Amino acid sequence: MQKRICFFGHFGSSNFGNEITLQSVLYQIRRRLPEVGIACICTGPEALAATQKIETIPISREFAGYRKPRTRLVKWLNRVFIKVPGEFRRWLDAFEALKGADVFIIPGTGLLTDAYGLLGWGPYNLFKWTLLAKVRRSKVFFLSVGAGPLYGALGRFFVKSALALADFRSFRDDTSLNYVKEMGFSANGDRVYPDLVFSMPDAMRLPESNKRNGRATVGLGLMGYAGKYSIAKPEQTTYQEYLDNLVVFAEWLLAHDYDIRFLLGEVGEWTVSQEFKARLKARLGAYDEARIIDEPARSVEQLLSQLAATDIVVATRFHNVLLALILSKPVIAISFHHKCASLMSNMGLAEYCHDINHMDANRLIGQFQDLEKNMEKLKPVIRQRVEESRKELDEQYDLMFKNL
Repeated sequence: MQKRICFFGHFGSSNFGNEITLQSVLYQIRRRLPEVGIACICTGPEALAATQKIETIPISREFAGYRKPRTRLVKWLNRVFIKVPGEFRRWLDAFEALKGADVFIIPGTGLLTDAYGLLGWGPYNLFKWTLLAKVRRSKVFFLSVGAGPLYGALGRFFVKSALALADFRSFRDDTSLNYVKEMGFSANGDRVYPDLVFSMPDAMRLPESNKRNGRATVGLGLMGYAGKYSIAKPEQTTYQEYLDNLVVFAEWLLAHDYDIRFLLGEVGEWTVSQEFKARLKARLGAYDEARIIDEPARSVEQLLSQLAATDIVVATRFHNVLLALILSKPVIAISFHHKCASLMSNMGLAEYCHDINHMDANRLIGQFQDLEKNMEKLKPVIRQRVEESRKELDEQYDLMFKNL
């Protein structure tokens, strides 16, 4: 009988980091188990089915009859006659969808958080699907997952309960492992393996592209405000200061004969670059717009091509930083979450991490100058750390699937 693997996560989304994570683990599994059947329980089943040609299942489907309640009575009736029966049906649907699943995998990404709520791909549905996978007698693997923040008691309960059901757990950095330990989860024996994107196919690791002129190009990775994913009590002024300091940095780059290429991490995040350019124009007045390359990526492949066309990268999104490192680019990370600082530390680049909550354009310029001065020494170190990470992930894949 054909073996069947089910994945769970926020996939089929506009987030390039999530999509390349799934692509990487699918590639590695297909190498080892070419005959295995694959399904993915995800937030964007139609989009994922179109791109990856696999069976997809919605994490939580809607049922006919739901209306947003307008009065207290309608709210109560909606809960009793629609929401509760509907959720019961979702449990039954999930149980049926997991029929024949030999392995249930939560592959990487920062899934262990309630910063975006309990529902959707949040802790409640993670627990529900994990519990039903165990009822179906599936093996449950958490592979290189990221953890935190978890603010609520329910979020912590669902995450700890899901983790407790696992046959194997690994975290993508020591910080994530320590986070679950600090919230009271016994993670003794759990392992730390690098982010799964380090195992992306070799064919996607593009060489440097040809220069369009004699100037160096700096990849400037922008991101919308992360809010509670960064800090318990976020303030909008953090985002304004983030943009304002990057505008000062961009002004310095243009004045010192660098070109700038915007790098984004999600489809639809182009509004951030538009706001950035508006602020830059307000500060500088007229400037040579040809010096700023603004070509929003529509796929991971396009993002990789854009990264390959840079000399140095200053990025905010975690996987923009990681992909740049995989392409051997010297990087400064604007750190909005502990995962960014952990990655840079693991790559031997801790001194080139810049806290988003304490932006300082002058210090960023100093970090950039130091990085540029040392870039030829750092590139071999980056390549070595990347290869070490790939080998560690090979070990994890072999450990997971040798008996399947």
